[in-house]
Amino acid sequence: MSGNEAPKRPKLILAGNGMAGVGTLEQILKLTGAYDITVYGAEPHPNYNRIQLSYVLEGSKTFDEIVLNDRDWYREHGIRLHTGTKVTRIDTESKKVITETGDAESYDKLIIATGSKPFFLPVPGHDKNGVIGFRDIADCETMIAASRTKKKAAVIGGGLLGLEAAKGLVQLGMETTVVHLFESLMERQLDEVSAGMLKAELERQGIQFAMGKKTVELTGGAEVEGLRFEDGTELPADLVVMAAGIVPNTDVAKASGIDCRRGIVVDDYMRTSAPDVYAVGECCEHRGVCYGLVAPLFEQGGVLAHEIAGLDPAPYMGSSVATKLKISGVDVFSGGVYAETAEHRVLRNHDDWRGTYKKVLLKDGRIVGAVLYGDVTDSSVLTRLVRDQAVMTDELYGQLFGRGGCCSEGKASIGVEAMADDEIVCGCNGVAKGTIVQGIREQGWSTVEQIKVCTGATRSCGGCKPMVEQLLQLTLGDSYDGTAAAKAGICGCTSLSRDEIVASIQEMGLASVREVMNVLGWSQPEGCSKCRPAINYYLGMLRPLEHRDEKDSRFVNERLHANIQKDSTFSVIPRMYGGVTSPEELRKIADIADKYAVKMVKVTGGQRLDLLGVKKEDLPSIWADLGMPSGYGYAKALRTVKTCVGSRFCRFGTQDSIAMGIDLERRFERLWMPAKFKMAVNGCPRNCAESGIKDLGIIGNDGGWEVFVGGNGGIKLRAGDSLCKVKTDEELVLICSGFIQYYRETANYGERTSEWVERIGLETIRQAIVEDKDNCAALAARVEQALAALHDPWQEAVENGELRRQLYEPVQAGATNE
Repeated sequence: MSGNEAPKRPKLILAGNGMAGVGTLEQILKLTGAYDITVYGAEPHPNYNRIQLSYVLEGSKTFDEIVLNDRDWYREHGIRLHTGTKVTRIDTESKKVITETGDAESYDKLIIATGSKPFFLPVPGHDKNGVIGFRDIADCETMIAASRTKKKAAVIGGGLLGLEAAKGLVQLGMETTVVHLFESLMERQLDEVSAGMLKAELERQGIQFAMGKKTVELTGGAEVEGLRFEDGTELPADLVVMAAGIVPNTDVAKASGIDCRRGIVVDDYMRTSAPDVYAVGECCEHRGVCYGLVAPLFEQGGVLAHEIAGLDPAPYMGSSVATKLKISGVDVFSGGVYAETAEHRVLRNHDDWRGTYKKVLLKDGRIVGAVLYGDVTDSSVLTRLVRDQAVMTDELYGQLFGRGGCCSEGKASIGVEAMADDEIVCGCNGVAKGTIVQGIREQGWSTVEQIKVCTGATRSCGGCKPMVEQLLQLTLGDSYDGTAAAKAGICGCTSLSRDEIVASIQEMGLASVREVMNVLGWSQPEGCSKCRPAINYYLGMLRPLEHRDEKDSRFVNERLHANIQKDSTFSVIPRMYGGVTSPEELRKIADIADKYAVKMVKVTGGQRLDLLGVKKEDLPSIWADLGMPSGYGYAKALRTVKTCVGSRFCRFGTQDSIAMGIDLERRFERLWMPAKFKMAVNGCPRNCAESGIKDLGIIGNDGGWEVFVGGNGGIKLRAGDSLCKVKTDEELVLICSGFIQYYRETANYGERTSEWVERIGLETIRQAIVEDKDNCAALAARVEQALAALHDPWQEAVENGELRRQLYEPVQAGATNE
């Protein structure tokens, strides 16, 4: 390998281009950029939403509208996509996949996500022309074409797939009959009452039913002409759709000697019996269970993504069987036990006028199952209650059924406002209420579309859309108009945007927080906890030499140089440059922990030591005794520079990551930023310091350094984007300086780099920093000016008694205490 060549990344191959596999890839990309990824898909299409095939069949959506990841998405993420190419065998010894054309490709890690196949009844005639399954877009196209010339359709199977296929065929103008072995539809999810209501509704929609019928033969010549049943009766049909179930597609695993039972056997980390081979989705079997619903597949994908990224995930323990479905326009929910026996106590509400039904089953006073039909508002709450087997109480009964017990009117609300923050709104993508509410409040999400793009909620089946809309209404109140958010200022004190405020400060020569609020006409003369820190930051960023930091516009953590905890004690984090310490430093920290009765000493994710449980009155003394700079664990500034041991010790290291990490941390410490800022430096592409999920991540290789930006390892996981590669340490420092200053000058206050990069675009950043070298040099000069003007507020506070004064003197009016 030449010195200018980037080292090869480990190769990850995905066999299967469906929702489970690509959903896993999406999560991997948020966690790490370490892999060179190739995807093989048997279909000639990019990844699409199979849940919405029925909409394509009935004509309410086009195929393009159900595509989840178009071909541009693969290109943008550097993924090689081979459509119309099936992997038929895996050589687990040499670690290669072999395709149906005989091509072979090596892998370091392999994910099998081949999904499932429709189950064809093994009856005579099942292979006739006109007999098809309902599993992919090709099946939809076949049915649409058939409807132009054929008149009578039979759908074998009264489950979800069969009913959706039947509804689509009716919409296409075909006379359609659902043939079902049992006397009740969806017998694995619904009881007789709810199944009867569903059947009556579907009959009103034009679907016919042949219940309790066992098909023994498909009649006709080369073309199918009808079905013959066990009782001797027949049903004419020139199109037969097999929707009697699905079977895991284990073909490639079986051909490769990988352990299979009903599905590909996986452990709690989605590992198969073959080394470095994983399976996810409908093709796999976990603890004896194969799942055919979307939500468990995304839960599996989350565990697998963390496993692939080397992030030590919690094991996959299986998924709840609760399901919320929309069948031909009718909402249905089923969770836990649905059919009562003598050991159950049954609570039910059946309203024929409104077409709603609710049943809750108790065992020994605990909620063990529920069925909802027509109105599934309480489905999220019931999912939790069934999962926890909650004890039924009078209060809970009143919430679920109303105090009178005969109808739900007037019942205490258990809608979205009563949901806990950790309750799941979108089961398909695992999005919790708290994530959506936080995004609405902190990121300014104001439409369902924004929430879909940022979280994935509503993206798959769409069943959670009403709840997402309710959360928007609940959180935004009267300002929510159901379309788009009106123009809003940085807070409720002003209608001015960030850019308008910054421009006014520059043009008018405004010099203080109070002056800005006064001149620009703040509605609240003292401002608020959102705008005061923002203005203070903008002033310091624009006028580093003139502006004196206004402490009453800082949060309490920043004023006291420690993080306040839930018990009102504080967390003290001394800085350890690059995560490196010494025996002397460790002894000092241990002695101080004893002296001040520290409750816990915790190693942080940023490779430092956190002293937890420090009393407020001890803060000045503990900082003085430590004699170490603050790690700024509380600040909108550089928090940490995480490093691996690099070329100094590691046999894989190609660059001195420790030296570079310490240099960067010492260079940029104490520099205020729009939001907290984390860095990492790796000595090789193995990425032990997790550079791919940092605001600014650096990975060493034989030819120099690669710079990644905009990563985030927090609530909104995001893989960093590759900004550029440089050959020398000097070039690296210049790029880092330019990036940091460009972020400081253009980001909104409180906006992490992950959000900023998405908002202004990677190409804009690359143009300003990498391609325009003069501009980068000017940015670096401005950051140096800001650094030169810095005084150390932590050191000043300790040495001149400022910290002690801040502990005991009243906070000035308008100061920020959050």
